[in-house]
Amino acid sequence: MKKITVLFLFLLINFASGQIVYSDNFNQGVNNTTYPSSAYSASLVSENLRIIGNGTAGAYAAISYGIHDNGSLKNINVSGNNKFYIKVKGTGGASLRVDLQDSGNYLTNKNSSFISLSTTYQIFEIIYTGKFQDGGYGGSPCTSMTAPCTVNSSSIKNLIFFVNDAAGKYNGTIDIDWISFGQPLEVLPTPIFIRANQVGYHKNRDKAVNLVSDSSFGPQNYKVFNSSNVEILSGVTASSANWSDANLNVAKIDLTSINANGTYTVKTDQSEMSISVADNPLEALSSASIKYFYFNRASTAINATNGGVWSRSSGTPDTSVKVHSSAATPNRPTNTIISSPNGWYDAGDLNKYIVNSGISTYTLLAAFEHYKPHFVNKDLNIPESTNGLPDILDEAIWNLDWMLTMQNKVSNGGDGSVYHKLSGLGFEGIIMPANYNLERYVIGRSTSAALNFAAVMAVASRIFADYNIQKPGYSTTLLAAAKEAYTWAKNNPAMYFTANPSGVSTGAYEDNNVNDEFQWAAVELFISTGETLYKDDINYFYLTNQGVPSWQSTSTLGILSIANNLTNTNVAQLNTVTAVNKLTTIANSLKSNVSTNLVETAMNNYDYNWGSNGTAANQIVVLLSAFKATNDSSYLTAAYKAMDYLLGRNAVGISFVTGFGESSPQRPHHRISEADGISLPVPGMLVGGPQNSSNPDGCSYTSTSKAGKYSDTWCSYSTNEVTINWNAPLAYATNALQYYQNQQLLALPENEVSRSKLILYPNPTKGILHFENNFNDYLKIDIYNEQGGLILQKKIEKKDSKIDISSLSNGIYFLKTSQDGYDHSSKIIKN
Repeated sequence: MKKITVLFLFLLINFASGQIVYSDNFNQGVNNTTYPSSAYSASLVSENLRIIGNGTAGAYAAISYGIHDNGSLKNINVSGNNKFYIKVKGTGGASLRVDLQDSGNYLTNKNSSFISLSTTYQIFEIIYTGKFQDGGYGGSPCTSMTAPCTVNSSSIKNLIFFVNDAAGKYNGTIDIDWISFGQPLEVLPTPIFIRANQVGYHKNRDKAVNLVSDSSFGPQNYKVFNSSNVEILSGVTASSANWSDANLNVAKIDLTSINANGTYTVKTDQSEMSISVADNPLEALSSASIKYFYFNRASTAINATNGGVWSRSSGTPDTSVKVHSSAATPNRPTNTIISSPNGWYDAGDLNKYIVNSGISTYTLLAAFEHYKPHFVNKDLNIPESTNGLPDILDEAIWNLDWMLTMQNKVSNGGDGSVYHKLSGLGFEGIIMPANYNLERYVIGRSTSAALNFAAVMAVASRIFADYNIQKPGYSTTLLAAAKEAYTWAKNNPAMYFTANPSGVSTGAYEDNNVNDEFQWAAVELFISTGETLYKDDINYFYLTNQGVPSWQSTSTLGILSIANNLTNTNVAQLNTVTAVNKLTTIANSLKSNVSTNLVETAMNNYDYNWGSNGTAANQIVVLLSAFKATNDSSYLTAAYKAMDYLLGRNAVGISFVTGFGESSPQRPHHRISEADGISLPVPGMLVGGPQNSSNPDGCSYTSTSKAGKYSDTWCSYSTNEVTINWNAPLAYATNALQYYQNQQLLALPENEVSRSKLILYPNPTKGILHFENNFNDYLKIDIYNEQGGLILQKKIEKKDSKIDISSLSNGIYFLKTSQDGYDHSSKIIKN
C-alpha cells in the first residue's frame, strides 16, 4: 500500500467580514464531548480532539460536542453569522456530518451538511443559511407530525457529529485541530495538491503527476526520491493553467524518465506523495475488475473459498417468477410462473435488466475474443476455475444462461421475443439478497432487449464454438436463440420500452430509437454466420462514429467488432475501410483530448454525465481498438495515459475503484456492500464518478464543477453507484493494457539475450529457423505477432534444433522461451 503524506495542505478560506463568534482550538485541556455509543471514543491528543470509531457503531450513533467557556456549558448566537469552520482530517475516506442543536434540542437535520475528509488537514466552511430546520426524524421534541420545526439560531448549545452519512460502522480516526463560528482561526497558503495514479505506473511507459489548486500558482519546485531516500530527479514546473471542467489550476510533473521498478516519493514545497512503478501494476486490478461480476451473481451463495470475507448466503433464486401483464403473450398470460435464475445484479440494486446486461456481457466476451492468449490461463478463483474453460468465459456463462431464460422461445410455443427486465415492482431496501422478499416479475418485451440479446448471443456463439468439448452444443443453442430474437425484432421493429408500466418503479432503460441496436446485431450475426440476410441489413450510415459505446448507443459496438476481427473471413466481406475510419474518427478525438488536457484524460466537457467513469473506461476501449486495427502506437500511448484518470489523477484525488489506491470509495451505492456488515466494500468496483446533471439524489457536494461533483457516500447514487456496464469496460481496459505490457516485456535488452546462450539463424528467414547451442532434451517455444498475440506454440527436441515457420505471413514476430534459468526473447523477421 502506498503512503500519502502532506506537509501542510489546507483549504484556503478568506476571512469574512465580522468577528469570531466562538472558537475552540482544544489547547485548554477541555474535552467537552459525549458519545452514547461505545463504538466511539474521544480524547485530546497534542491539542487536537481525536475521535476513534471501532467499526461497531449503529446507524445514527453520534458524537456530541457541548459549546463551553473553559468547560462551563453555554449557548451562542449565530443568527448574525452562521458560517462554521473546522480544520480536520480523517482516515478511511470518512465523511463527517455536522448538525447544530439548539437549547430546546431541535436539530438542523432536515438539510444536513457533510464534508469529505482526507488523510491530511483541510479547513472546511459550512454555511447554515436556510438550514435551521428540524425534519422530525424520530427525535424529540420535533416529530413527523409537527415537522419541519424551526431551530433557534440564537441559542445553539451543541455540535452533533455523525460519521459516514450517519450509517455507523466507521472504523478509523478523525482529528479536529480547531472549530470556529464566524471566521476561521487561520488563513494559510493556497493549497496545492498532488494528483497521481495511486495504483501504479507502467515501466517503460509515459508517467506524470499533476499539481492542482483552486487558485492559480507560479512555477513549483519538485524533487523525486527513491525508496532509499536518494534524490533521483528534480525540476521546476510551469505556471499553472486552468482546467475548466474541474475549475482547477493545474501544472504537470513529467516522470517518464523513471523506469526502474520501485516506490518513489514526489515532494514539492507544500506536499509529498508516493507513487510506484512496476512491470505490471494493473495485474491485481485486472482480475478484481472481472471478479466483481462473481460477487454480483444472483441465485447463488458466495462461498468463503472464493469470496473471502465477502462470502454471503444465496438469495433471489428466481425459479418462480411471474409474467407481468406488460410482458404477457398467448402462451404465457399474466401471472404465468417461469424460472429465470442466475445472471448478475445490475447495479446497486438486486434486479436484472437485459439491455444493460447486453453491453456488459458483450464487453467481457469482446475482451476475451480480442485478447484470448491473455485470458486462457487467467485464474480468478471462482467456483468454476478448474473446469477447463477460461474463467472469464465461466463468468459470462452465468449471465448468458440467465439471458437465455428471458426469451419466450418458439419451441415452447412463444414468438422469440425477449423480456425487458426481471425485477420487483419497486426497489428493495438496503438488504442482502438472502433477505429479499418482494415478488419478482419479468416486465415488458422490447425490440431493444431482443436486439441486445441477439447481438450478445451471436458473439458468444462464435467464441464457444471453440469449446464444444467443455460445453457441448452450447454454441449452437446460443446462435439459434440469437437468430430467433433477431427475426422477432425484424417483425416488431418498434416495440419500444419508453416508460415503466403503471405500478412499476425499477430501472427502465428506455429507448425509442433502435437503429443502433439493429446495426450491432446484424454485424455480430454476419460475423458469426456469414449469411447474406444479415449482411444486407448492415447500413454503414447507422454504424455511427458519434462517440464511445453505451447502453443507449450501441452501434459503435458493431464498429469495434469489425475493427477487431479484420482477419475474419466474414469480416473481410464488409466495408472494413469505412468501419476503421469511423473508429479512428472517434479515437483521434479522444487522443487529441489526452494530448491537450492538463491531466491527460480523454474526458472532455459533456463526458461528465451520469456514469462518467464508465465513459472514461469505454474511451480506453476505443483507443485500444484503434491501436489494434491500425498498429498506430499513439493510440496505445493515449490509452495508458487515460487510465491514470480513473486511478487517482483526477479532480477529486481518489481512485474510483473500490479496494485500489490509497484513497478509494468506501461507501459505494451497492446494497450488498452496504448491508453485509463488512467495513470495506466489495473490491474491484468502478463507481459512477463526477456528473454534471441536476441533483436527483439530493446529496451535498463540495464541488459543483463537471469533473469535481462527486461524493463518496451511500446517498450519492448519481456519482457513487456501481453497475455492470461500467465495470465491464474497466475489465476490458485493464486486461488489454496488461496484455500489451506483457508483450513489451518480451523484448529484453541484448545483454539479456546473450546471457541465454541461445543463437537463432538465419534471421531474417524464409521459413526454417535453426537453434544453436546448449539446451536440454527439448525447448518449448512461444511465438507472438507484433501486436502481442500468441500465434504459435511448439516443442522441439534437441536432435531437431529447428522450427518451420513458413506458414506465417511475412512480418515481425517475437519468440520467447526459457532455458537454463534464463528467459529468452528475440525479434525474428519472416520474409
